[in-house]
Amino acid sequence: MGMKVKVAINGYGTIGKRVADAIGMQPDMEVVGVTKTKPDFDAKMAVKKGYKLYAAIPDRVKVFEDAGIEIQGAVDDLLKDVDIVIDCSPNKVGAQNKPLYEKLGIKAIFQGGEKKDVAEVSFNAIANFDEAVGKQFVRVVSCNTTGLTRLIYTIKKNFPIKKVRATMIRRVVDPKEDKKGLVNGIEPNPIKLPSHHGPDVQSVLPDVNIVTTAFKVPTTLMHVHSVSMELQDSVSEDAIRDALAAEPRIMLINSSDGFTSTTKIIEFARELRMRYDLYENAVWADSIGIVDGEVYITQAINQESIVIPENIDAIRAMLELMDKEESIKETNKNLKIGV
Repeated sequence: MGMKVKVAINGYGTIGKRVADAIGMQPDMEVVGVTKTKPDFDAKMAVKKGYKLYAAIPDRVKVFEDAGIEIQGAVDDLLKDVDIVIDCSPNKVGAQNKPLYEKLGIKAIFQGGEKKDVAEVSFNAIANFDEAVGKQFVRVVSCNTTGLTRLIYTIKKNFPIKKVRATMIRRVVDPKEDKKGLVNGIEPNPIKLPSHHGPDVQSVLPDVNIVTTAFKVPTTLMHVHSVSMELQDSVSEDAIRDALAAEPRIMLINSSDGFTSTTKIIEFARELRMRYDLYENAVWADSIGIVDGEVYITQAINQESIVIPENIDAIRAMLELMDKEESIKETNKNLKIGV
């Protein structure tokens, strides 16, 4: 193995901390440093874990020093000597950071909270890896879009699809967010349908006829998708099941094993992996049904971790380190996906 790819993480929050740890599991890359906007417990934990910490907002370096947290400088200092930056800052902040990356001529990966025009490519590893090869700016699509795209692409690869209709039952916020959220209600999101998820899927799979609706509900653990697909030809439930079982980033589960809700999936994930990160779509095998030629599937998506392997593969595509098959295999092996 030659020199490791030097990666900066701009924003050490829900996604950033997971991307940082995932990079640490890859033999061909390393985290040079991470940024935080304020000296909170996450900042202290980053230093404790051995990450070099930088202030995401340059004039806040002194705030970290005053709090007694070891700080290496500001984000500009971090970006001087890296091969790529993964922007994991909050929604819309990535677009504000882009001019800095352009000025430095650095490659950058943005997350799904940004609009698609922030990047040259909206990315999903199994669906369009090759489109990101050599690019400067790539956007890894959101958790819901990643989950939908993986499912649709895996079916589409095997069986031609006429149309897709999907309803997202969305967790309202991530578990640590105590400043916002529904406590006792269901919110059509948006009220005027359809939701943005369909066009977002089309940013990766442009030829898919898809319409989506979405509802926010008072839970923080996972999203659930109810998906129906009209296929060109008649197919058996077993054929659908076999196609999904062959994709490592899709995990088939069964209610007969006790998977009766998202709480049970999370309890299983707590035993399976650090920080209960579930990188795979959790598809209920016993939800797969065919009625009047339409396939019905229910899946659950862990919003905190499903996009992590995509970020790793995006690095390899943009820096032309490996081809699609090799990169996905390497990422899956290192993150123990599909084992």
